[in-house]
Amino acid sequence: MSETTPAPESCCAPPAPLVLPPRPAAPLPKRGNLSLREKAIAIPGGMAEVGTDKPYLPIDGEGPMRLVRVKPFLIGETAVTNAEFAEFVKATGFTTEAERFGWSFVFHHYVEGPKETSGVVGIEWWRRVDGAAWNHPNGPASDITGKEDYPVVHVSWNDAVAFAAWAGGRLPTEAEWEHAARGGLKGKIYPWGDEHPTDEGPYRVNIWQGRFPDLDTGGDGYRGLAPARAFEPNGYGLYNMNGNTWEWNADAFRVRSLKREAKAVNDKARAENRKLLKGGSHLCHASYCHRYRIAARMGNTPDSTTGHAGFRLAFDA
Repeated sequence: MSETTPAPESCCAPPAPLVLPPRPAAPLPKRGNLSLREKAIAIPGGMAEVGTDKPYLPIDGEGPMRLVRVKPFLIGETAVTNAEFAEFVKATGFTTEAERFGWSFVFHHYVEGPKETSGVVGIEWWRRVDGAAWNHPNGPASDITGKEDYPVVHVSWNDAVAFAAWAGGRLPTEAEWEHAARGGLKGKIYPWGDEHPTDEGPYRVNIWQGRFPDLDTGGDGYRGLAPARAFEPNGYGLYNMNGNTWEWNADAFRVRSLKREAKAVNDKARAENRKLLKGGSHLCHASYCHRYRIAARMGNTPDSTTGHAGFRLAFDA
């Protein structure tokens, strides 16, 4: 993979440009004193609506809509926060892949630290920033002081899986994620219904307001990330199932179609072992990607890290 040739399906998040050597096969210490399972929300089982018959980005594999039976499960009320991830790192000594790389991708408006950064051709708003990591989310001159209740970012799929194993949980499947995101509603575009967000409000989700990628007015109260419990929860009591941060899922990224374009996407996804992300982020805007819909999805390599991707835990009931 190259940081100068991003795949079209991952324009919202560039892939990592190299593959790190495998981690040593050593078990993590036992789970700390977090009570993530106890804080998780019980989601009833049933027939989950997955995808849509009206895809906005067909190449992402948003359709067709299908019904998938899911068992009852639990899912985090919020994405995993900086405070929760810090407890994991303290207990285990875990080193994230961004830290092992020595850098991560930061959106151009938020870079703190280095004067010189390199961009990704075609999506130059993504900057390679040396020293960016989960505890330095905008670069080496930034930290998470005062943002303990914000979602952790700059975590790869591999990092998320390691945290989940330590915490006694797992990543949700796409069917579970969509079932939870709908909050008990059927056939709706967003967790609250079909009313599209606008730059003028009402504000139900942390997405971009203004002209992407140059002007974010921050009309919803935030330029960049928002706290994990910002805005109103959905019908199940879950916060920020769309917008704010992309969330890694357990599933591999695949497109359900026999068209030639889909085969090419799937061949690339298999070759790169791409994993699924759901939910969109604070960088999404209807004029650009509109990926903050429930059915929206994206794939990226399991070692990729950015300043707008995190994760949420699921647990077996």
